[in-house]
Parts: sequence; C-alpha cells; structure tokens
Amino acid sequence: MGHLRTYRGRSLPLGATALADGVNFSLLCRHGTSVTLVLYALDEDRLLAEIPLHPRLHRTGDHWHIQVAGLPAAFRYGWRVDGPNIGGHRYDPSLVLLDPAATALSDGAVWGQSCEPVGGSTTRRSLFFRRSFDWREDVPPLTPLEDSLIYELHVRGFTCHPSSGVARPGTFAGLVEKIPYLLSLGVTAVELLPIHEFDECDCPFTNPLTGERLRNFWGYNSIAFAAPKASYASTGAEHGQVTEFREMIRAFHHAGIEVYLDVVFNHTGEGDHRGRTYSFRGLDNELYYLLAPDGSYLNFSGCGNTVNCNHPVVRDLIMTCLRYWVADMHVDGLRFDLASVLGRDRFGNVLVEPPVVEQIAEDAVLADTKLIAEPWDAAGLYQVGRFPFGRRWSEWNSHYRDDVRRFWRGDFGMAGALATRMCGSADLYESSGRLPKHSINFVTCHDGFTLWDLVSYNRKHNEANGEDNRDGVNENYSWNCGVEGETDDPEILGLRRRQAKNLIATLFLSQGVPMLLAGDEFLRTQRGNNNAWCQDNEISWVDWTLASKNADFLRFVREMSALRRRHPALRRRRFFRGRGPNGDLEPDIVWHGVEPYQPDFGYGSRTVAFALDGRQTGREPDRDFYVACNAWNEAVPFVIPPSPSGRAWRRVVDTALASPLDIVGLDEGPRIAPGAVYLVSPFALLVLISEEA
Repeated sequence: MGHLRTYRGRSLPLGATALADGVNFSLLCRHGTSVTLVLYALDEDRLLAEIPLHPRLHRTGDHWHIQVAGLPAAFRYGWRVDGPNIGGHRYDPSLVLLDPAATALSDGAVWGQSCEPVGGSTTRRSLFFRRSFDWREDVPPLTPLEDSLIYELHVRGFTCHPSSGVARPGTFAGLVEKIPYLLSLGVTAVELLPIHEFDECDCPFTNPLTGERLRNFWGYNSIAFAAPKASYASTGAEHGQVTEFREMIRAFHHAGIEVYLDVVFNHTGEGDHRGRTYSFRGLDNELYYLLAPDGSYLNFSGCGNTVNCNHPVVRDLIMTCLRYWVADMHVDGLRFDLASVLGRDRFGNVLVEPPVVEQIAEDAVLADTKLIAEPWDAAGLYQVGRFPFGRRWSEWNSHYRDDVRRFWRGDFGMAGALATRMCGSADLYESSGRLPKHSINFVTCHDGFTLWDLVSYNRKHNEANGEDNRDGVNENYSWNCGVEGETDDPEILGLRRRQAKNLIATLFLSQGVPMLLAGDEFLRTQRGNNNAWCQDNEISWVDWTLASKNADFLRFVREMSALRRRHPALRRRRFFRGRGPNGDLEPDIVWHGVEPYQPDFGYGSRTVAFALDGRQTGREPDRDFYVACNAWNEAVPFVIPPSPSGRAWRRVVDTALASPLDIVGLDEGPRIAPGAVYLVSPFALLVLISEEA
C-alpha cells in the first residue's frame, strides 16, 4: 500500500493502539535482531505491507515500535522476528507471530475449523479494529463471597446440545438466554472455563471406539491471554467476539450475577519442542518459559511447558491482561488454573513470597476482584490452606471434596473430617487469619466425575480419550452403590439419588463458598469419563432433557440453594467460636451423636450430628439448625436434642424421603419433639429448623 506513512512511534503501550493519526504498534522483544510488521487485509488473505523496523529508529530498550498512518479501519497483523538460534532461543523469520497484547484474533470464528499450520506457524492473525461499547453505567454486583453460589460451566458445552433451546447455542449470547434458569438456581456467579483464544484442534488423540479425531474441548492451552475466543461468539464471523462478550457481562450484571474467568498463566498452547509456534516461543523463548540447562522445557504444568511467571517482563504481561479483563471487560473474578506454578522461580524452585502472586493480590485495579487459586500444580506442589498471600486469595479446597466424598461412601474414620469441612475448614485457614470464605467448597468440578457418575462408578472409564484409560486420576473416592454404571435396578437407582442428595445437602449446609458443576443439579452423566477434556460431544454437552427427567432432583437442589440463601446461620463470616459472644459457655455450635451432647468422632463412627444456635450467627439472628448425617448401611435412631434457643423443631430435609417431602418449606414439615427418637435411614441426612420465637 503506497499510501501508508510510517513514523517512529511510541514504546508504550504494548500492542496496537489507535491514535488520531494512524495506529501505533509496540512489541517487546529482547533478543531479536530484526523485527518486521506484517499487515493483512481484514477478510481476505491479502498482504497489505511488510514494514521492517530499524533497530535504532524504531526501538526503545527492548520495545520495538512504529506508527503507521493510512491503514483501513480494521485489519489483521503479525510480526516476523529473527535472532539467534543457540541456547534456549528459537527464532524463525519465516513465521508470522501473534501479538501477545492482542485483544482479538482473526480466522477462528467456526469451532473445529482450525487453520492449517504454515511452516510450523499458524494463519491466525492479531486483529485490530476501532470499537466502542455502551456499558450503560454497568457496575459489578460485588456479592460478598460468603453469600455466593458459584456455578462452573463451559461456554460451548452449556448450550450447544440441541435440547438447550437457545437461539445461539454454544456462545456468549447463548449464556445470556440461560440467565433466568441460573437465577432460579440461586446462582450469584458463573465461573467460565477458559474463554481466551485456544486451538481446539491441537488434540493428538483419536477415539478408538469411533475413529473420531478428538478436540481440546476444555481449552486449557491459551495462545492469546487477552483475546476472547471468536468461536464462542455468535458474531465471530463478523469479528464481534469482544462486543458479544461485553454484552454478556452487562446482561449478567443487570441480573445481579457475577462472571469469573478461569485463567491459564501456568503454560501456553505452544507445548513443548514439538508444538506449534504462535508467539512466545518465536519472540523470546528463553524469557517466557522455564528451561533446563540444555534448552528443553521444564514441565510443572503437565502440558509441555511452564510459563516463567516471576520474570518481571512476564509479570507485566500477566498484570496487563488481568487489568484488561477487569477494567475493560468488567470481569468480577479470576480463578487461576494450577496457581502454584505462579510460585516458582526460573529454575522451578518454590518461592516463599512469589512476586507475581503478591502483585496480583496487591494490585489496585483488582482490589474488588475475587481471586481464586487452584493451589497445586502438576509436579506435586500442593498448597491447599497455605497459598501465599492467602488473605487475599480463596482456594479450591480439595480436602473438602475428598473428605465429603469419603464420608458419604461409608469410609471409616471420616466423621471428624466431615465435621471440620462443614464448619469451614478452620484447620486449614483459621491460624493464618483467614475466614470461611477462603474455602471454595466443591464435591465435583469439570475435572473428574460428575455428581451422578460419582455415585454410579467405582472406576474411571476414559477409553474414548484414546490413551488406553491411563489418563485421569485413579482414586475418585466414588461408590457405584452396587453396580458399575447404568442399571435398571430401582433399589440401586434410589440409593444413588439419595447419595446425590446427601452430597448436595452437605455442600449447601457447609460454611464456606459452595461451587456447583453445571448439570449436576439434574444429574448429568459423562458415562464414567473423569477426564473429558477432549470430548466435544454428548459426553461433555449439557443434556437439558434431564431437567425434566430429573425434575424432582432439580427441585431439591433449588430448595437447598434457597435454604442457604435464606439463613445467615449457613453463611457465617467467621469461624465458630465454641462459646457465646460474652465469653460465657454458651456455644454457637453444639456437637451431638446418636444421643444428645455425646458426639462420636472415633474411627468406627459413620455418623455426625450438630446444632447451630441461630442467635449467634455473627450476622443477623436466625433460627436454630439441627443436622444429622448417617453414612451407615443401616438405619440409625437419633435422639433429638432441644434446640439451643429452646424453640420447637420442625423437619425441613430428609434425603431418604421421596419428593416433595425430601425438602419442604419453613414450618411446613412435622414438629419433632426434643427427646424423640428419629430413625435416620441408611445413607441419609436430616435437617431440623426451629420455629420462630
């Protein structure tokens, strides 16, 4: 394009920035010896220009920059970079690289149609266009974590099944259509599996049962940290992914629902030395990744490479991306995948006070943003209860997951552990000054069995993943209730539903922050697959016909959610004190056993019972609660204690009863007198709530 005019440009900000006269481009590249800006037309593979940058005129420190006037309003671009190929460097000027600062990529609008690699690179390009958006005074809901119900979902998988009934399935817009449903569940925050750009076609495996080439469905292989995935937008073909994402956020906020993103900074989609080069490897492989002395990739992520998170340059990139998602895209929370990788130095050593973790925790723009760590990595670093700078970070509490599962499948020695988890896991968080809200409680998540599979399978069944059933964890603490997988036996099906209700009820009765996996509320199955990362089919898609088929279970979940939302006794801001607010001996929680005031936390016990004093919630006064859990395979008679405030008890929940008696409204259930014997069925949970004074 002969009408293009170029100027020296500015070193900041990184990326492509619209100016009054043209567009400024800035790229950070420390070890590159030559850099060329490559410009393309928007919707055709037509080269507009290749502009070499002069190392004196167009460079400030490690930033290469140029201003270009005369460009169209929208275009695609990339960078060619040359440099040394010794040590850890992997420069290749034949490749056109993505801009790490890009907020949108082209050529990925259709799910499953990945561009073919060109010389080990990709035909995906960074995308520039001037865009404005009317936020309409959008403000974040700022729901306190202790009042939250987090709902983990996959943007595509949630609505792409034909039964979803949405007009634009598998997209951000499709999620908006499900807002009324989410509100009916009491959801206060959706947590989206990765929505930043990734290549779903990079999966190397084939389903041996069908011959089908598998796809990377989950998307934990980022290629552009700040770009929403084009194929998750119904307007992706018109490059509308940024606007559609913002429209989704605005709609969720209008409904009072927060949006959290699952962000992946521990590795990238470039993989190891066999992977495709998108940007980081070709810009400065030695700077962006942890390398062994021989130049090979250190792999603490289990995905082929590990990002050098605590290098100052990489820290700046991470912070720029996070601020963009919060300030420009109005995201409310961030869940960090394999967050313990953020705590390693360039050699992989574990840091006591990792700079990037502190920087995220102390950043002023992120001050109101929920920060959630998956506090482990793939190389054995496990930091549940001790993630650095923890008062700012909540954690996925895998101790909660495992202890609740083990108690309800009937393991011995778990009564005390269940009691501790239901009280907010003070053993993990209280000594460091943290609170129940720092424990994200979950029984299931995307990674592992669904709720129905948890009570239907003893073993994983991942043959369809193409790895001879070697992938996925082997110990799931699951119980199939007597038959592996599908069955028509009414007794086994009844026990499975009761167990599923026990697990849901425990989740909503526990102090801390509950997280629900999408579809568990109506018993979605993955047919025993506990690692469905590559299953872009009905194994992973939410089948909405189950909402009608299992309407009684869906009702139970909705009512348990409403029960929690209604009662501050279940949403305490602080741990139980064990005594009254004046230092007397009146406790805020009273432990019982099958007899009042005689708790049994011994190895042989499979029962837990306790009462909550509703006058001592640490918030507004509430009613009293009595909870009895029986994980024996026989019915157990519990002698009902008096309520802490002396008020009469009424039954609200008995998971052994058929719907709608399994959970009823306040004061609708029968009175249960103190001293009465209540026979709690095998594998069942009972909740009594006191009448109002």
